[in-house]
Amino acid sequence: MSPTQRQNLYVYNGGLLTGRRIRRILDLAGWDVRLGLPGPDDWVGVWGQSPTAPRGQKVANATGAAVLRVEDAFLRSVRTGREGDLPLGLCLDKTGVHFDPAQPSDLEGLLANHPLDDTALLDAARAGIARLRWHHLSKYNNFDPDAAVPDAPYVLVIDQTLGDASLGASQANQARFEEMLVFAQTEHPGLKVIIKSHTETIAGKRGGHFGVQHENERIQILTDPVSPWALFEGATGVYTISSQLGFEAIFAGHKPRVFGQPFYAGWGLTADESPPPRRQRNLSRAQLFAAAMILYPTWFDPHRDALCSLDCVIDTLGAYAKAARQDAPGYVALGFRPWKHRHIRQFFGQGAGVRFAATAPRARAKAARLGRPIMGWGTAQGCDLRIEDGILRSRGLGAALVPPLSLVRDGAGIYYDPASASDLEQLIARATQLPPPERHRADDLIKAVRAAHLTKYNLAAKPPEFAIVPGEKVLLVPGQVEDDASVLLGGGKIRSNLALLQAVRAQNPTATIIYKPHPDVEAGLRKGQIPAEEALNFADHLAMDTDTSALLARVDGVATLTSTLGFEALLRGLPVSCWGMPFYAGWGLTQDFGALDVMRRSARPDIVAMAHAVLIDYPRYFDPVTGTACPPEVVVERLADGSYVAPQPTRLSRLVQNLFARVVHR
Repeated sequence: MSPTQRQNLYVYNGGLLTGRRIRRILDLAGWDVRLGLPGPDDWVGVWGQSPTAPRGQKVANATGAAVLRVEDAFLRSVRTGREGDLPLGLCLDKTGVHFDPAQPSDLEGLLANHPLDDTALLDAARAGIARLRWHHLSKYNNFDPDAAVPDAPYVLVIDQTLGDASLGASQANQARFEEMLVFAQTEHPGLKVIIKSHTETIAGKRGGHFGVQHENERIQILTDPVSPWALFEGATGVYTISSQLGFEAIFAGHKPRVFGQPFYAGWGLTADESPPPRRQRNLSRAQLFAAAMILYPTWFDPHRDALCSLDCVIDTLGAYAKAARQDAPGYVALGFRPWKHRHIRQFFGQGAGVRFAATAPRARAKAARLGRPIMGWGTAQGCDLRIEDGILRSRGLGAALVPPLSLVRDGAGIYYDPASASDLEQLIARATQLPPPERHRADDLIKAVRAAHLTKYNLAAKPPEFAIVPGEKVLLVPGQVEDDASVLLGGGKIRSNLALLQAVRAQNPTATIIYKPHPDVEAGLRKGQIPAEEALNFADHLAMDTDTSALLARVDGVATLTSTLGFEALLRGLPVSCWGMPFYAGWGLTQDFGALDVMRRSARPDIVAMAHAVLIDYPRYFDPVTGTACPPEVVVERLADGSYVAPQPTRLSRLVQNLFARVVHR
């Protein structure tokens, strides 16, 4: 149904009536949720086969209205709905309910009758599978992808919650689970058996069918929050009644042994104990995925308040999962200025929260008492994690107290200190192995950044006013804050803007050189100013209060110490020479003149791989409109379309913040 062809949907379930997210998805899909009695041309909405579903079915039978069955889609959230997380999609079925084989559903109709032969659709399905594997995404995602799984090989038996509606539909009971466990042992003699508990059982919300009484020297119950994708990798066989993990196991390369009649059984991709007799078609993995994950669900984008594609949901859920996984233990934040407290809580408060401490001893005491890591800004000592601004930061300066839309979190080092490996270095090396759909995403992000003319701070500034002589080589030299940690740690022998200008001029005696002071220096907030007459001894033009993106469009290359503007130039296809060792140098993408040499940067990424690491994998993004974590594409749109304007601090607020920068943190 097109959203323009609206239908009345009468509901008798509190969740369908009061759940704002569910109602919004229904509204966008063309359903007007109502109370009262429907007419014969109206619809009754029920939640799957919940206890309230018969109430709606009874009204439908009495009035001649049709029934729409609503269920969560197969990528739902980080935590379960019982823990308060909202869904990112719904299955809206006009025929039946996907987990009940007693009657056909819209999903079964797609699997049985849709051609599923469109090349673009199947390519999208294969890309979706690759992306779910890369990001370790499942229906629920409150697990650590790096958590250890049992040593392979083993047989994986999947538990489900007591009272699950799909079990009733498959006529499965405790005896059926016991039988499945026997089959797993008998068909794999000598192998250990891992029983994976359900997410809601682990969270203490609902009971399961297996307990400690089932454990012995061969059988282990796994309640650790581990990645299903990691579990599948070590499994020799997968056994399930009707769990969605059985569906996901198919895309990990398994042919699961199925003891119920879930929607994914009977299509030639499972070993079925009791195959549904209606299902006679053999499907490929891509065809199953295309129907169940692309054609069937109604997906929702909370940041744009619109229906969306599966790709968009993967972006969003990936951002939510990363935030929740990283933040799970909480933090003790050491030495943060008071004006940053709110933003740090917003960025890193998805788990146990953030507690602040003014001194290292207090931080250590809190961290020991609470069992949390210590985070600090930049190169703060005594910290387990270091925090810094991201590359797509804001529309305004951090030195002017404009809040960031991106921050990075590094447990190994920090990206601008080449003395030791950082998380970013590891991510850049890993990005050389990106699956094709993730490369496509990074390439699209580069194009979006370029089209929106975005840089780190995105200040309102004038276009370049100087003339360029045709045929001359034009180099842009960005100034930096001279006491900035990136200069002190990564600058090598050159530590000043004037020395950089002198070096660039000596190497390029005939080039046209444009010198652009750093915005913080130009605003009088930080150190690094060069008197104009002195700078013009080596530069041909000074780009004062000049739009950075417009400058990059008019030059032939960038010569820098460690400025992030060098990375922005690489995104635009410009050659970059580095006189220090920034995070993007040493990988074969730049001409490096700095004295520092980082031999460990042996990988050779192209700019697409590097952009994925720098703009997608490494940072965390915050959407000020929804107040939640978000993917980088959302921040690009917020910065590009002006839909968010950061609150501008007053001179008084800046003075107060400086005066109380060392205030005792509570």
